[in-house]
Amino acid sequence: MPEIEPREIAMPGEDDEWLEADGLGGFASGTVAGLRTRRYHALLLTATNPPAGRVVLVNGIEAEVETSSGTMPITSQRYAPDVLHPRGFEAIHSFSREPWPTWTFVLADGTEIVFEIVVDPDACDTLLRLRREAGTGPCRLTVRPLISGRDYHALHHENPAFDFAATVHESNVSWRPYQDRPAISALTNGTYRHAPQWYRQFLYAAERERGLDCVEDLASPGSFGFDLAASEAAVMVLRAGESGNMRPAAYAASLMRTARETRAAAGSRLRRSAQSYRVDRGQGSTLVAGYPWFTDWGRDTFIALRGLLIGLGDLHTAQAILLAWAETVSQGMLPNRFPDLGDAPEYNAVDASLWYIVAVHDFLVACETVRQPPGSRVMDTLQAACEAIVAGYTVGTRFGIGVDEDGLVAAGEPGLQLTWMDAKVGDWVVTPRIGKPVEVQALWINALHIVATLWRPELKAAEARARSAFAARFADPAGGLYDVVDVDHVPGTADSRVRPNQIFAVGGLPFPVVAGAQARGIVDRVEAKLLTPLGLRTLATDDPAYQGRYRGGPRARDGAYHQGTVWPWLMGPFVDAWLAVRDRTEAAKAEARARFIPPLARHIETAGLGHISEIADGDAPHRPGGCPFQAWSLGEYIRIRRMLDLDVD
Repeated sequence: MPEIEPREIAMPGEDDEWLEADGLGGFASGTVAGLRTRRYHALLLTATNPPAGRVVLVNGIEAEVETSSGTMPITSQRYAPDVLHPRGFEAIHSFSREPWPTWTFVLADGTEIVFEIVVDPDACDTLLRLRREAGTGPCRLTVRPLISGRDYHALHHENPAFDFAATVHESNVSWRPYQDRPAISALTNGTYRHAPQWYRQFLYAAERERGLDCVEDLASPGSFGFDLAASEAAVMVLRAGESGNMRPAAYAASLMRTARETRAAAGSRLRRSAQSYRVDRGQGSTLVAGYPWFTDWGRDTFIALRGLLIGLGDLHTAQAILLAWAETVSQGMLPNRFPDLGDAPEYNAVDASLWYIVAVHDFLVACETVRQPPGSRVMDTLQAACEAIVAGYTVGTRFGIGVDEDGLVAAGEPGLQLTWMDAKVGDWVVTPRIGKPVEVQALWINALHIVATLWRPELKAAEARARSAFAARFADPAGGLYDVVDVDHVPGTADSRVRPNQIFAVGGLPFPVVAGAQARGIVDRVEAKLLTPLGLRTLATDDPAYQGRYRGGPRARDGAYHQGTVWPWLMGPFVDAWLAVRDRTEAAKAEARARFIPPLARHIETAGLGHISEIADGDAPHRPGGCPFQAWSLGEYIRIRRMLDLDVD
């Protein structure tokens, strides 16, 4: 893409993305430059079974402004093989993501157009609002919606089944391209002209880079005309479902008022970003693991809510989520994820259930701190869930998960990936980690301690036995801790690869497993081998299997996912451990604030704006990748700020 010449401010390129979530699992998103680079970039992407069943209804628009000087575009498209047309990005004068995505375009004749995108925080509605801010004389705006009606993971292609028919009611127009998808409505104060047309071979650069299908055809049933010379702004409310007899201007004003009030109530930018992940599931709440392609995952939810909810004082939502997940305990396990389609949860994680107990502990500590203890029914539910988890692991459950003779948790079967290092391509499990993974033992010891302290003191003996076995089994003579012992369930074996999972023995959990000089050695080793400005590498750079770049098709990317790729969420446990071995002194906190906060704070202003990415390259300059909006990355950043006595408001 040609460089966009800045006028008043430096103009970010197409790698910087904005996101506006609707609280139901749907969202609008795109790039600052206005080009759709992902199949997930859309103006109306809705969850038909919140937060899952997502479909793209309105992918984008074509918009141009006609003045006495001629017709000029304010939108941009990329077509295969790599053609930019039209080039509306060349007219971008400035962009702001506050209070919502807003662009100012300055056209060749000096006409200034302001374009705002506002998503209703509690409904499947997206408002497009355009007005002339400067200029005189005639000014006519034409907008063509580009629509599909497809699954959000798929791509759309020209086909005879697409129904262009429009239902027009005064200034409101509805289409239903496919009968098994929601209707699409546009509520406008413009004039509709029905003129069906296919736009072919849009190219999505980010999908091409990921080695995926990247070319799509979109349909445009017609165009809307607006007179921007009049005092009234042009409004178009895109919504899933029929529009009915709604007055567009009044509804748009109400939507903007609601959105503004919601943002004001949330407070700081960090709090507003955190709010993006809180969504409805059935009659309750959950956390989306990341945008644009994740729904809610058990492990991610329990890790993320420690920062996104408990760290921000939203104990009500934290309680609702913990209660909802308590109902899903099965054989001592909690689901790893709910699929996009269907409601059958997937129980395929050894650590998700243990992270739940940690989240319960943090929730109860926070309740005690603010002197708002949960009611007896809440406590009974949480207790029953935690005790069921410990009991399930003690007697043994799915996939070889269970307490071994030494008191530690063994887990794993060939062909499965049960830890958070869960990349799998076909039958290839990249990091199987079968045996006794180090962070699982730290989690298990924490779970035993929490349940013993709160409800079942007889479990203290099991905790002591597990601690003793951990101390005897995991110390690596070369320094730090082994990543897995009893590898592939072979007694006495050990995996000495230097990975970040050992940090959880010192930090990141409520109760450390290792202290003193050994803890300092672990932290020093992780810092020397794995630390980057954006997080911890998943494998040391001197390991023969190290992959420094997260690039290419699915096999190449998944092969690097946990073989050197940086994960920002791990910065939370690392900073916690780093402070712990320095006794959390004020001097240590001051040094941590100076070293660890600035790179993350700078990253928030790039990639997924206001958020922290899922991953980054292991090699410098540590280019971000994966999901640009990741819940546990942001949640751990909030926890770090809390550790360092920094404001989040």
